[in-house]
Amino acid sequence: MHPDVHLMLHHTRATELQRSAPVRNPRSRLRDRCGWTLVELGLRLVSSSGPARPSAGPAASRPFPSMS
Repeated sequence: MHPDVHLMLHHTRATELQRSAPVRNPRSRLRDRCGWTLVELGLRLVSSSGPARPSAGPAASRPFPSMS
């Protein structure tokens, strides 16, 4: 399929989807923003608390040499 035709079909489909989508009320936008803010806060708390995780250092030496 030619890229221009693909892009035209994509724009057409996106326009159809936008027209058929229900109208959202302003209250749900506020709820979404508050939800994502709480998620961000939770991730910051998790990443900053507790003991530091060990970094991926060199691998431990094997007691026996490998067979390869």
